Amino acid sequence: MTEILKTIILGLVEGLTEFLPVSSTAHLIVSENLLGIENSKFLNFFTVFVQLGAIAAVPFLYFKRLFASGLSIYYTIIASFIPAVILGVLLDDFLEALFQGYWFIAGSWIVGGFILIRIDAWLPSKVDSTEINAISYLKAFKIGLFQCIAMIPGVSRSGATIVGGRVLGLSHSAAVEYSFLLGIPTILGACAKKLLDYRHDFDVLFTKEHIQFLGIGTVISFIVALLTIHWMVGFVKKHGFKLFGYYRIIVGLLLSVYLWMS
Repeated sequence: MTEILKTIILGLVEGLTEFLPVSSTAHLIVSENLLGIENSKFLNFFTVFVQLGAIAAVPFLYFKRLFASGLSIYYTIIASFIPAVILGVLLDDFLEALFQGYWFIAGSWIVGGFILIRIDAWLPSKVDSTEINAISYLKAFKIGLFQCIAMIPGVSRSGATIVGGRVLGLSHSAAVEYSFLLGIPTILGACAKKLLDYRHDFDVLFTKEHIQFLGIGTVISFIVALLTIHWMVGFVKKHGFKLFGYYRIIVGLLLSVYLWMS
């Protein structure tokens, strides 16, 4: 399999999974392993950078909400982003080193799956009420704390944010859409941090070949993310999150079997 084809596959995986509560990073890590791609600084950088393509789909689709609704939505998103800035700087590297390995990813997929299957049953009926324009700054900050749980590999940033939003009173659609919007500063911040971490390796990261891989992966993830976001909003309004929970359990079990047999 050519390197270009592998790059296209990783772009597809990122675009499909970034906004679903299934952990895009875990999917990329497992996909890279299945494709036989050796770990390297560039691969680690690619895994973060390609998310920029997916996140670019959000302002493209939510232009009106972001640019025609006043500044309140930005203040709310900033309130949610603050925990990620603080805890990300303090704990990200520590948690990444502490919770690593494919077995841990499999376990995270399974546990998260059960939570998504049961989340609506655990919540009182009155929880399905709050929309994005009614989120208080305190509630936004608490949602940001939930998002920080996703620093643990396999948890899923969008999944943690969606569960936090539901627990704090957001409707299905509001929880999903807010996870999209909160992803903008979060992923931009993660990419900026990775650029800072690898600032002395730019000559290795940005070779002509690597720039080609980054460009292809980013464009593919953007296009696929556009379709995924559009589909997910309509699906969740009708069916909730159970399907994603079942999916997480299935892939977690499949990964466990694969690891056991390897």
